[in-house]
Amino acid sequence: AELGARVAVVEAHRLGGTCVNVGCVPKKVMWNTAVHFEFIHDHADYGYEMPDVKFNWRIIKEKRDAYVSRLNEIYQNNLNKGHIETIRGYGTFTSDPEPTVEVGGKKYTAPHILIATGGRPAVPRESEIPGASLGITSDGFFDLEELPRRSVIVGAGYIAVEIAGILSTLGSESSLLIRHDKVLRTFDSMISSNCTQELENVGINIWKNSLVKSVTKSPSGLLEVKVMSSVPGQKPTFGMIKDVDCLLWAIGRDPNTEKLCLDEMGVQIDARGHIIVDEFQNTSRKGIYALGDVCGKALLTPVAIAAGRKLAHRLFEGKKDSKLDYSNIPTVVFSHPPIGTVGLTEEEAISMYGTGNVKIYTTSFIPMYHAVTKRKTKCVMKLVCADREEKVVGLHMQGLGCDEMLQGFAVAIKMGATKADFDNTIAIHPTSAEELVTLR
Repeated sequence: AELGARVAVVEAHRLGGTCVNVGCVPKKVMWNTAVHFEFIHDHADYGYEMPDVKFNWRIIKEKRDAYVSRLNEIYQNNLNKGHIETIRGYGTFTSDPEPTVEVGGKKYTAPHILIATGGRPAVPRESEIPGASLGITSDGFFDLEELPRRSVIVGAGYIAVEIAGILSTLGSESSLLIRHDKVLRTFDSMISSNCTQELENVGINIWKNSLVKSVTKSPSGLLEVKVMSSVPGQKPTFGMIKDVDCLLWAIGRDPNTEKLCLDEMGVQIDARGHIIVDEFQNTSRKGIYALGDVCGKALLTPVAIAAGRKLAHRLFEGKKDSKLDYSNIPTVVFSHPPIGTVGLTEEEAISMYGTGNVKIYTTSFIPMYHAVTKRKTKCVMKLVCADREEKVVGLHMQGLGCDEMLQGFAVAIKMGATKADFDNTIAIHPTSAEELVTLR
């Protein structure tokens, strides 16, 4: 619309998508809530006499929900200010000759149609895991009216890690069920190992090499989760987690494509239902584009926003080469403590450049914040450098402040900074960030 195009948005639910309503925004509010609880534990060590502290889940839920509602209104106001028509309902493609979307019985056509329908949390089928429907997903997490007394989270990705951390920190007795022996297995091995250890350090019971076999509801209304654990070469063992208030599936996300009638337009999808696009976000049908989580690549809100801007400049400003560069995308996991990562993992760099052409710099330390506290968390950092000039191709860290620390370093890495460039930057003392420019 800013570039002069006449635009309409089709939306069946609240404006803002996953991120605003059931994703990063309310999640960050809950992470901030949990961080407060961590600091409360440290207050006595910093000389504060603290009375008994009571936490009220409903108060923060009401404030969080009100904040999200305000954001929904802001999005609607911004659309109105931009003279963008909001079409309420679920859009499906038709078999008309021209690209056409039908909403509530009315048809709309345009030379350019963008699919940005995102995804939803996956849930096991009842045929695979009897009783699976008794669990909730990350969407349902934001509907909880009370803090669960005992929680079971299934999954090893960043959503599972974040929710397990929030629930455990706020006082829910939490178990995390993972299929292998570590969480975040697609991340750098240092991050995967350290995050697994930190989760255990805060008292989360990690069931490794484990799968849920069935879920039942007891007469009391609480859940019982049957778990099978198996290490290669050993006989499987079975266990039961009883009196569970909340079973949460965090086992991945599925694209919202099955109701779009994409076959009517000849838009190709892959085996998992993700829309196939080229580097310019073009689908297999001329005039139809797709971006964001529905494409299954780099499932991050800022990535979708950036790809959308690039597409708009190409279509409506004549910048024919405008496309998003998907390399060196920085991302943060709001674990406890948070994780920041950008670029290649050590394993990916070795695969790309060869063992002899990769140099790794690492450090592990206790942040100064913990100098006077009984509670401790580690900070681990890694620089992955490649070739003779030691270009920094990867940066991975977990520790206090790493979430806010990453953005500036991501700019440097995107610009092609070398280890020497890092070394030539004066350290800010005393901070954890200074370790990244003083690594030896």
